[in-house]
Amino acid sequence: MDFSKFLADDFDVKDWVNGAFKVAQQEAPGRADAHAATLVMKLQLFIQEVNNSIEESSIQALQNMPRVLRDIEALKQEASFLKDQMTMVKEDIKKFEQDTLQSMQVLVEIDQVKSRMQLAAEALQEADKWSTLSADIEETFKTQDVAVISSKLAAMQSSLAMLVDTPDYSEKCVQLEALKNRLEALASPQIVSTFNTLSTGETHAYTPQHVCRSVTQHYGHKRLDWEFIIYCSTVRLYVSDFSVTLQSIRKKYKFEEAPTSEVFTEDWTAFQNSVRIIATCGELLRQCGAFEQQLSNKILGKAGRFLWEGFNPRSLSGLQEGGAERRGQKNPWQEYNYLQQSSMAEYNNLLETLHTLKEKGTGNSSLLSETRSALTRLNQQANQLAFDSVFLQIKHQLCLANKPEFRGSAGLGETLNENLPTFSLSPQEYITNIGQYIMSLPLHLEPFVTQEDPALELALHTGKLPYPPEQGDDVPELENTADYWLGSIARATMQTYCDVILQIQELNPHSTKQLATDIDYLSNVMDALGLQTSRTLQNITTLLRAKPEEFRQTAKPLPRRLSSTVAAMRGIEY
Repeated sequence: MDFSKFLADDFDVKDWVNGAFKVAQQEAPGRADAHAATLVMKLQLFIQEVNNSIEESSIQALQNMPRVLRDIEALKQEASFLKDQMTMVKEDIKKFEQDTLQSMQVLVEIDQVKSRMQLAAEALQEADKWSTLSADIEETFKTQDVAVISSKLAAMQSSLAMLVDTPDYSEKCVQLEALKNRLEALASPQIVSTFNTLSTGETHAYTPQHVCRSVTQHYGHKRLDWEFIIYCSTVRLYVSDFSVTLQSIRKKYKFEEAPTSEVFTEDWTAFQNSVRIIATCGELLRQCGAFEQQLSNKILGKAGRFLWEGFNPRSLSGLQEGGAERRGQKNPWQEYNYLQQSSMAEYNNLLETLHTLKEKGTGNSSLLSETRSALTRLNQQANQLAFDSVFLQIKHQLCLANKPEFRGSAGLGETLNENLPTFSLSPQEYITNIGQYIMSLPLHLEPFVTQEDPALELALHTGKLPYPPEQGDDVPELENTADYWLGSIARATMQTYCDVILQIQELNPHSTKQLATDIDYLSNVMDALGLQTSRTLQNITTLLRAKPEEFRQTAKPLPRRLSSTVAAMRGIEY
């Protein structure tokens, strides 16, 4: 009989009984009662066997329990013995530190004496070297070897630095200066000849020598470009060269020049290149931030052990208290602090920096603040370049609004009926070009939203665009980079349009209606993009549509200066 099915998790009594009787019915039909009695007997025997097994296991567990308790008690005694041994070792170490304190103090004093003796020995060696070199320098000058003379003068210069406190120090300085002048007079013809022949190899031979001082003062400006080609350092000049490149791009694409042509052409190449420059600036900012955090972690990990709870960055009194506390602990291995003994100010600055890193975290450190500021300025220039490349076409078209041929001449205006309905006028070409250009902006700004570029996103959020929203305006575009750019360009368009309109000297009735129609068209474009028309542009539209006899009443709630300017353009007494 198979009892393994009783161990299954999904065991079902009915299924097992039905299966057992099904097999018996097939083998011996009509003997179900006998088969049932046999099954009951087998189950009773199996139950008895299980009970016996459980009873034996229980008896064995009870017999083993005292032995487990004895093992636990023995382990407890061994742990207590180990604790006592560790306490004794700790006391021995503490006693050793106290016993060796006096010896360590003596060693520190001996080290100080050794350092002073080394300095004195070096000073004596340098003084002896000066005497030897000054005696041999005349013979060296007779050889006319510039390299040997330069090396000896350099050695005399280093020796002179160790003889500052000697009585004849000033005389030695004069003597060394005279020797330098002789060397410059000897080497000047050769250096000038090298510059004239543009010999790079010979120029490098003079680089480690101190013979180019006077020559550089007299001839350096003539070979400045060539010198930059040879000795230019890419790392040191990267940011400045990048800024110069941006300025050259502005000149190339004539961002600062007035429009010379009335033909409107859409060219987005400059903007796409500017976006790549912005992404490069973002990558520089990202790498700078990562390196700054890595540097902060390393500094805090290496020097963080110098921090203590008594230090307060707002009051350096904690330094003395913490220092006194540490000295009171009499730890001979950390008692002598070379930085603290040599420069207390630098030591305090180090502790304050470490405490700032610990409080604010390594993610908010300012270790590379100057570098980050330079990269931020560079990123701002790149953002401004991209903005100008987009706004340039709009600015060129807006400047056309101030030309008489685009406003309509006075003679033409006089022949037209002043009561001509406004809806019969169509917006002029310059304003329709601007409207179509602005309507196409979302398509070109779409990469700001769809492109997953962390560097570009960081650069765009770090940079600031001109023409921010006015106070009180509802600007939901701040949450979206593309909408933020679109809003800034739209506000720049409306502000520039207002400035151009206010520069118009005279408007006849027809030009007034035409200008109001152009402004309405631009307002409709802004509404289609979900943007608000500026208050100044709305006020100008109101003043342009006001009848001459109602102008004074209409202008009362509006800014007086704006009302006076529009009245002068329309020839209305105000």
